[in-house]
Amino acid sequence: MRIGVALCLLSIAAILAGCNVGPDYKQPDLTVPANYSEPHAALPPSAQTDLSKWWTIFQDTELNSLVARALAANLDLESAASRVRQAREQEIIAGAPEWPSLDVSGLGVNLHNNSNPLGQLAGGNGSGGGSGGSSGGSAANSATNIKLYSLGLDASWQVDLFGGTRRAMEAAHANTEAALWDLHDGQVTLTAEIADDYVNLRGAQARIAMLQSELRDETQLFGIVRDRARVGFVTQLDVNQQQALVENARAQIPQLQAQADAMIHAIGVLLAQPPEAMGQELQTAQAIPVAPPQLPATLPSDLLRRRPDIREAERKLAAATASEGVAIADLYPKLDLIGGATFASGGLSTLLTSRSFGTLGAASITWPILEGGKIHANIRASKEAELQSYLAWQKSVLGALRDVEDALARYANEKQHERALANSERAAASSEIIARQQYVAGLVTFVNVLSAETTLLSARDQLIQSRAALAEDIGTIYKALGGGWDETSVNWQTRPANAENK
Repeated sequence: MRIGVALCLLSIAAILAGCNVGPDYKQPDLTVPANYSEPHAALPPSAQTDLSKWWTIFQDTELNSLVARALAANLDLESAASRVRQAREQEIIAGAPEWPSLDVSGLGVNLHNNSNPLGQLAGGNGSGGGSGGSSGGSAANSATNIKLYSLGLDASWQVDLFGGTRRAMEAAHANTEAALWDLHDGQVTLTAEIADDYVNLRGAQARIAMLQSELRDETQLFGIVRDRARVGFVTQLDVNQQQALVENARAQIPQLQAQADAMIHAIGVLLAQPPEAMGQELQTAQAIPVAPPQLPATLPSDLLRRRPDIREAERKLAAATASEGVAIADLYPKLDLIGGATFASGGLSTLLTSRSFGTLGAASITWPILEGGKIHANIRASKEAELQSYLAWQKSVLGALRDVEDALARYANEKQHERALANSERAAASSEIIARQQYVAGLVTFVNVLSAETTLLSARDQLIQSRAALAEDIGTIYKALGGGWDETSVNWQTRPANAENK
């Protein structure tokens, strides 16, 4: 009869265990534009670009090396990989209640007392006369020896009748996937930051090289002006004005060098190196990276698949939806099955015998009736958390679209700016040559030369900055498109070697 009841309970539990309370998650839909706006259409697309290694379009071996080393050693990526591993362990923790728990226990007791408290409780107080009193006193004062040994096996299982544990497992798995997408988002940010710092470094070095060349030319002209002043062809005013131009160019170099040093330090830290470690490797100036004038052929709908931050937000929404089911499951009964088997004996020799063996079986049902509104409040809070996750997902999609549109607009406008500056620099260079020749010939005053030199210096400096900005804009476009990650570039499953002793 008892076996039949137990089988009936297990059958009911098995049927109910297929029930999951709470909403089933469905990936949300959001309408996005069919194409990007006009600046993108005005630029030639390229379908061959590998977004996962977009920086290779610059064909700069140093940049390629820096990115590869950063992906292998960056501390932020190591932290993100650790969070993925932590989330995987949380999945195991969330799924543990699906399985019965099993405990083994052992007990050994040896009690010795020179008195016999049980005999005293039976009435032996040693005060009676005759043999009865003597006998009673003997019983009360005799020693007590108790030995007890036991070995037990206890099992318990809370049957997941309404899917609370399964919903918790869904939430934990979605959180793991969100952590993985956070890792990929870290790769996107890292590769863009390395490229941005590298371009800024090369831009600063190019401006330093331009100023040093200009300084040599201005110093040479300063000597000519000074010689002409000695013989009375020009006044001391011309000398002072040219000297001021020379010193102004000289004064800009330390500021730019500090900027270049800061970029070197930043790159070193991104590679998990001391700030000064990359100085020797990067201090030699190289050209600003130049990308081909093509952009990747992508659509706004691709962002939903490619952008790691959007994928992360979507997984967090899935986790919040599953967590609502966990909260709802608290409204329903919980069934606990308890079983035990025990060997108990007063001697070790008879412990593991059939006479010492005992069993225990029990089933317990608990159903919350009055919780002061806590369960319903928790459900409402879970719904609000789900709504917040949905709004965060929407915001991430709209933010991604804006990032791309902004980056494309900046690139298109900077391209026009760079063309105009190139024309201006050519005209300024020609004017400066003419002004010098006319000044040497005595046809114009030195003011004409100073004006031409100042204009040329400004045009060249702006042109260098514009070309660096173009390279930065290319990086910003690829970052906005979600470029810079792939499934194999970071091994999150392995702890770094230097962390094994932590």
